[in-house]
Amino acid sequence: MFDTQATDNVVPSPSTTFSSAQKNAKFTPEVRRGLLGLGVGNVLEWYDWMVFGLLSAFIGPNFFPNTDPLSATLNALAVFAVGFAFRPLGGILLGTLADRIGRRRVMLMSIMLMSGSTLIIAFCPTYQQIGAWAGIILLVCRVLQGVSTGIEAPLSTSHAVELAPEGREGYVAGIMGFYVNIGILLASLVSFLGSLILGGAAMAEWGWRVPFIIGAMFGFVVLYLRRSLPETLKAEEMATNTPRAVWSGVRKHWLSVLAIIFVVGAAQAYNYAWNVGLPSAARSGFKEDPTAVFALTTIFGVILVVGSWVVGKLADGKAMSKWFLVTRVLAIPSVFLMLMYVQPGIGGFAAVLLGGSIVLVLNMTLYNVVSSSLMPKNIRGTGVALGYGIGVALFGGTASYLLVWFQSLNITWVFPVYVAALSILSIVFYLAARRSNGIFVGK
Repeated sequence: MFDTQATDNVVPSPSTTFSSAQKNAKFTPEVRRGLLGLGVGNVLEWYDWMVFGLLSAFIGPNFFPNTDPLSATLNALAVFAVGFAFRPLGGILLGTLADRIGRRRVMLMSIMLMSGSTLIIAFCPTYQQIGAWAGIILLVCRVLQGVSTGIEAPLSTSHAVELAPEGREGYVAGIMGFYVNIGILLASLVSFLGSLILGGAAMAEWGWRVPFIIGAMFGFVVLYLRRSLPETLKAEEMATNTPRAVWSGVRKHWLSVLAIIFVVGAAQAYNYAWNVGLPSAARSGFKEDPTAVFALTTIFGVILVVGSWVVGKLADGKAMSKWFLVTRVLAIPSVFLMLMYVQPGIGGFAAVLLGGSIVLVLNMTLYNVVSSSLMPKNIRGTGVALGYGIGVALFGGTASYLLVWFQSLNITWVFPVYVAALSILSIVFYLAARRSNGIFVGK
């Protein structure tokens, strides 16, 4: 069993700097294999999750009455949002389990849930074949995926942080962000290639199923790689972590949970606006060419992949708290770029999508490690997953729907104001939690 750093429950001063030895601490082969297993799981989770959002314009008419394409797309996006609503449940159930029985087994459970539900979506009959049952099956699958992702993203990062030597949190943020963005990139790339090879008509009729089949097959690869994940909770830690002890600790750190909600929520509102909302608005609202939209989202994915790696290298050995504050401040003005895309035109879409990518990658690379730093190890699985699930459910899952809806009402300006306000609140609550409870990972 790999033993995590002994200083996890010590609250360091935010101004403390890492020693040269900590900055250059090496990863053992066991840790590298663990990071790979955790990382490819993130690839799968984000690929499966983003494919649904990217293909919502095709999925909606197949699972709901398609008399109005925009209404059918909004129905699909609403189901997309419902999946987010169940992330807190996943955090509560599986997060508590992760603090009781260990990280490894819960990490395997999350992948099985995601792969199974993705496979069902891939072969589910349409509304024309089984009527309203198609939408019900789709909804149930999204609920299961919501439970799965409610633990996967926060726990995999916490698990990775616990595996890594102290002082290498920036590298962990970068490598986990790299894998997440690989998943997002693959979702865009597979959607683009499907549209390019099959054409819009075939994608609308049956081609949208191909990306889901690919995701389900990839799940078997992830299960194989995760079979030997190192466990970071010791036997004695699991023995003393009763549900009552875990939730007592979470209540004691309620301000940290509140901070995590907004740290995650603001980043995810920005993320889903750019990754799902803008592409959906371009295809359904402004009738842009789907192949051109998928091509641009693929370029966008490449920027996120490369950017997360670069940010991780730059932040490695640095104080995460300072990096978080700077990048979150930058998010406040950059979200207003979307106001440039208020009428049809692929050039305007490209400018907004790619222009906002730099600040987005800064925020998306760091927010999970920052969230993990706010909770002590013995309750980290539950506390981080709970805050993450609520933040994504309230602010991330509704972002793409709100953006398309505001555009349909010709009040697009409301959305960037909303995200900017979330960013400001995330800074305020983070500083309050850091002062009250301290930080437990990094500096």
